[in-house]
Formats: sequence, structure tokens, C-alpha cells
Amino acid sequence: MFKWIAAFFGYFIFRFPGAIVGYLVGTLLDGQMGSGRNGQSVFQDMTRQSVSPADFELNLLSLCSIVIKADGHVSQSEMDYVRQYFVSTYGKEKANAIFRTFNDINKKREISAQHICTYLNQRTRYEVRLQLLHFLFGIAQADGVVRNSEIIKIQEIARYLRVTGADFESIKAMFIKSADNAYKILEIQKTATDNEVKKAYRTMAKKYHPDRVNTENEAIKKGAEEKFKKVQKAYETIQKERGLS
Repeated sequence: MFKWIAAFFGYFIFRFPGAIVGYLVGTLLDGQMGSGRNGQSVFQDMTRQSVSPADFELNLLSLCSIVIKADGHVSQSEMDYVRQYFVSTYGKEKANAIFRTFNDINKKREISAQHICTYLNQRTRYEVRLQLLHFLFGIAQADGVVRNSEIIKIQEIARYLRVTGADFESIKAMFIKSADNAYKILEIQKTATDNEVKKAYRTMAKKYHPDRVNTENEAIKKGAEEKFKKVQKAYETIQKERGLS
């Protein structure tokens, strides 16, 4: 599968010579994917069956590349963040093969985020796309600061992924501190009543509760637990600020 995808991208960027190189690289990657550890993306078991692991990972790598290059330079810490994800998911040998493809993608011309997101929208559930945004913010924060150019690019991707503005701001607030950070995480205004705060907390706690994640994949569970803890902390902050019981 990878050989045909790589050939297509190669032809799109470098025409016929690129298609040949892409086919050869893809053939090698297909061989790597068929042997060794039987890894699976932390997102893959939450996607619809119409998207293959190879297709999904290639598009995920492309989104990673877009975010990494958003601030005008490639950060080693951000690259390492992506590498760590693939090593923990696939094992070192298979991850290295996939990462070589990632490096090829990262060196080519700008990839269409809209095209990728349209593909993913047709083949993934909304919960997966929320997890993707969380992962992309994690990449942006890997070098210690989330820059405005990265926020703009991730927000653009969020729109293409049809993620609501409220959900985007909630996930963003989990990575970027502000005066009304806790309220943003709960998806409410600072002027919300105490009852509205409590209702919002129950809604968000239910939305991000680890038990709601129907998977045995430990990486996905860990991500859900992290979001749930952020929601709890946000509510506790507002409780303390307002003296709520």
C-alpha cells in the first residue's frame, strides 16, 4: 500500500522521477510494515475501517510536518517528540523506517492541510480528530513554547477537520496559560453562573472521562486521562476562586 501512496506523492512533487523514487521507498516501507513488531497507531483503532494504517500514518506525518514548519524552522525537540510517538507505538526498527518517510515529507514542498483533512474527515470519527489536535499541540509545545504561528496553523487544521471552535479553544487552553484558562477548558465564559460552571464541569468530565474511550490502547487511555485531569484542575481552580463547594 505504501509503495503506491509514495509513488503518487512522488509524482505530485517531482513528476515521473519522483514516482519511481516514491515507489522504491514505499516498497521498502511496506516490507518493514509487514515484519517485526505488530504495532498500531494510538489513533488507528478509533478510525473507520475504510482507512488503512499506512494511509492514516502518512497523513498524520504530513500534519506533523506542517506544524513543525509553521514557525519557519525545524525544531529538533519537536522532531524528537514525533519520533518518540512512533518508537513507543511501533518499536525502534519499524519506527525508523516510518521516520525516514517522515523526513522525506518534511523536506518537500508545502503539503495541503485542507486535502489531508478532507481525507481524514471522511474516514475518522470526531473523537479521533480531537485527539489529533491534542497531539499537534503537543508537538508545538515540545520546544518549550507554543508560538502564535503554530497556533494559527493548528487552528486552520482544526477548521479543516470540522472541530468546533469551543473544542479547539478547550484543547488550546490545556497547553497555553491565560487569565481565564480554566473557563476556556470548560468551554464557558468567565461570566457564567455557578450553576453553569457546575453543569459545564459535568459535561466536560463526561466528555473526556477515560471510561468513555472504548479502546485497549494504553496511549489513547493516557491521553484521555490527561484531558480529564485538566478538566478537573480547571474546575478546582474555579471552585477556589468562587468559594464553591
